Amino acid sequence: MPFFRKRHRPRVLVIGLDGVPYSFLKKHMESGDLPNLAQIAEGGTFRRINSVYPTVSSVAWASYMTGKNPAGHGIFGFIDRRPNPFKLFIPNARNLRAKALWEVLGEHGEKVVVINVPVTYPPSPVNGILIGGFLGADVNKIGYPPEVNSKLLEMGYRIDVDAWKGRQEDKGPFLENLHLTLDKRCEVASHFLRHEDWDFFQLHIMETDRINHFLWEHYEQDDPRYAPRFLEFYRKLDRWVGKLVDATQKRDKRTTIVILSDHGFCSVKKEVYINHWLQDQGYLKFEPRKEKDAITDMSPESKAYSLIPGRVFVNLKGREQMGSVGSGSEYEGLREELSEKLMDLRDPDTDEPMVKKVYRREELYRGPYLDEAADLIVVPHDGYDLKGNVKAEGLTHKGELVGMHTYDDAAVFVWTDDPFEPGDWKWIGDVGLAILAYFDAEGMLQ
Repeated sequence: MPFFRKRHRPRVLVIGLDGVPYSFLKKHMESGDLPNLAQIAEGGTFRRINSVYPTVSSVAWASYMTGKNPAGHGIFGFIDRRPNPFKLFIPNARNLRAKALWEVLGEHGEKVVVINVPVTYPPSPVNGILIGGFLGADVNKIGYPPEVNSKLLEMGYRIDVDAWKGRQEDKGPFLENLHLTLDKRCEVASHFLRHEDWDFFQLHIMETDRINHFLWEHYEQDDPRYAPRFLEFYRKLDRWVGKLVDATQKRDKRTTIVILSDHGFCSVKKEVYINHWLQDQGYLKFEPRKEKDAITDMSPESKAYSLIPGRVFVNLKGREQMGSVGSGSEYEGLREELSEKLMDLRDPDTDEPMVKKVYRREELYRGPYLDEAADLIVVPHDGYDLKGNVKAEGLTHKGELVGMHTYDDAAVFVWTDDPFEPGDWKWIGDVGLAILAYFDAEGMLQ
C-alpha cells in the first residue's frame, strides 16, 4: 500500500456506478454526453481496472469493501450453496466474513454514510448511517439506525427498480420506473450528504446495471426507439453526479472524490446452459421419475453440477451430501477432464468458441474460505452468458437479458488535492485498500 502524505484530515466521497464500462464512459465523455464526469476525469485520474471472477456485482463489491478475494470474504456468487445438507441460498450481509471498510473506518473514529451498496442488507451497526442494498424488500427495515427509515419513507425512497418491467416488450414503464428510482435515491443521498456530519460517504447507483441488462443491445445497435432513451438516462446520471460533487465541494473543497464501477458490459449473443451440457455429457443426472425443477433434485449418481455464472462443483465424497467422486486422483482427473471439454464448447450456430478460460479455484483465490469455492470457474468469451438452469431444452438460447457483465472494463475516477493516485491499482479490491490506507486505517483490517 502506498503511503499518503495528507495535507489535511481525509474526507472521501465514493459514488459507485454498478456495471458502467470504462470504454462506454470514455466514448461518451469525449462526445460531450457526460460533461460532469468528463470534468472530473480532466481534473484528476480516470483509468480502467479489472473486476473479479465470477464477475458478479455482489462478489465484486464485497471484494472492494474488504480488499479481499472471495476466499477471503466468503461471497462467491449471487447464489451459493451449503454442500451438506445440500441447500441453495442468496448471500447477504450476514454471509460476509470480513470487515467492510466503513466498519473499519468507524472503529478508527471516522463518521460514515453508506447507501445501497450490494451485500449490506440486512444493515449492521456503523458509526453513522447505513442504508442496505437491493436484497431488502421493506423500506421500514432497510436502514441503520432504525430511525433513518422514517426519513426514507418521507422522501419516497426506492430500494430497487422493478426488473420485471424490463422483461416486457414495451420498455417504457421500465424506463419510467428506472428514472424515478434514480431520482429518489439521489435525493436521499443529497439530503444526508448535506445534513449529516461525515468523513466517508458512499452512494451506490444500481440503476446503471439494471438498464444495461435490459437495453445494452438496443444501445449498441442504435435502436431508434430505445438507444436515445438509454443515453438520456446516462445524461441524467451525469447531472446527478455533478450535483452531488458540487454539494460536497461546497462543504469541503478538499474532499477526495472516487467514482467507481465494478465491471463492464457487452451485448449477449447467447445464454449458455452449463447444467444442460453436464447432463448431455453424463456428469449430471436426475432421477427418471422425479420432476427436474432445480439442482437440488439431482441424483446421487451425479459427478458435477453448476451454479450461475459458470461455477462448476464436483460432487465430492465427504463434502457433498450425495458425494460420488473420490478425493485425490479421481477428483483431480475429473477437474482436468471437465476443463478440457469445457474449453472445446462452441456456439452450435456459428462455431465460435464460447469459453475463454477454465480456472481451478486455487489459481484464482486465496484465503480461509477457499474450500467453499467452486472447484472450477469457467470464464466465457464476451457475449456468452453462462447460466445454471437445469430445465433448459438446449445448450444455448437468446433470452430477455440482452446485456452481460465483462471482467476487464471496470473504471475508476479519482479527484483530489492529495497524492492519492491509482498508480498500481489493478482490480477493484485495490480501491478499498487504498481508501483505508488514505485514512491510516489499513492496519485495522482483518
